[in-house]
Amino acid sequence: MDLVLETCDTFVFDKVYSYLLPAELVSTVSQPWAEWLDLSTISHIKGNGTNAVLDAIKESVLLQNTMRNSSSCPEVYGHVPFLWNVTEATFKSMLPRHNLLREAISLWLITMIFGWLLYLSMATFSYLFIFDRSIFNHPRYLQNQMRQEIRLALSAIPLMSLLTVPWFMLECNGHSKLYYSKPNMSTFTIIKEIAAFIFFTDCGVYWAHRWLHWPKVYRALHKPHHKWLVCTPFASHAFHPLDGYGQSISYHVYPMIMPLQKFVYLGLFTFVNFWTIMIHDGNHMYNNKIVNGTACHTVHHLYFSYNFGQFTTLWDRLAGSYRQPEDSLFDHSANEDKKVLAEQLKQMDEEMKMLEGEKDERVYVSKKNK
Repeated sequence: MDLVLETCDTFVFDKVYSYLLPAELVSTVSQPWAEWLDLSTISHIKGNGTNAVLDAIKESVLLQNTMRNSSSCPEVYGHVPFLWNVTEATFKSMLPRHNLLREAISLWLITMIFGWLLYLSMATFSYLFIFDRSIFNHPRYLQNQMRQEIRLALSAIPLMSLLTVPWFMLECNGHSKLYYSKPNMSTFTIIKEIAAFIFFTDCGVYWAHRWLHWPKVYRALHKPHHKWLVCTPFASHAFHPLDGYGQSISYHVYPMIMPLQKFVYLGLFTFVNFWTIMIHDGNHMYNNKIVNGTACHTVHHLYFSYNFGQFTTLWDRLAGSYRQPEDSLFDHSANEDKKVLAEQLKQMDEEMKMLEGEKDERVYVSKKNK
């Protein structure tokens, strides 16, 4: 994330912070506030004039660059040079790049805006070109469902992003195993790291997700996501914020304990979001017994107590929660078969009552039509 932060600093945030909080404002900050804002490196020389303040900021930024990008094992992983040339704006804010308050604000904005853009663009693409629109005819499709999904997702992403900021700050300040380059790095090394990441996070998501289905936890956190019994791609990020964050923790823990190349990590983080959208698109193209694809996750939303995994069915099989998608999910004509649909609805209602009780507060399109 430090690579993304530096890029945003260079092209956006340096100018914004230098405009909103110019270095000259240091002279107006009292000592207690200067210490709280981590301005102690420059506040003690503020009486020497603006030039002295700017020189101090420049010195601290250049010094911190070699420190913040060093990993916890610098002899193995090295450190990252500047990706972009610094500009005059880099040194003109009272909050230098390495200021922790500035880092937190910048990382929150980056994560939130990137999350919104990724969600809206990929979910819209999936809706236009992949999504199975026959879902609209399902008896358990909700009134105004897509609007509700989008509203919940857009409101949840800011808080999920805020909760994620401490992890990114740890990464940016060298407290992770993320690296830019290292000796003897090869394609095979990258492949091993990707496989290890998927294995580790698949396990983490499984157990976090299964914990979220404990009845009390489910009603407090996970129930909003299971409002969608049949999903559109926009349901992918429609979580309670603590639910979405809880399922993402393993993605942040992994680089703290295992080495991973920085660009690969950014790619995997994007892929995770894409995968989450894909398994909610209702397009059941294959019935693979290993990959936890769309059909497997559709089963989870229909019947609640099965297929908790993210990428594979491994942990569901080991823990006894795997349910193979029925053939009717891959046969569009089955949607018109009243017997097949009646049996599906019966099982859905039984599972729903076990977790949510007798009262179903959802408003279905079929109820509205009746």
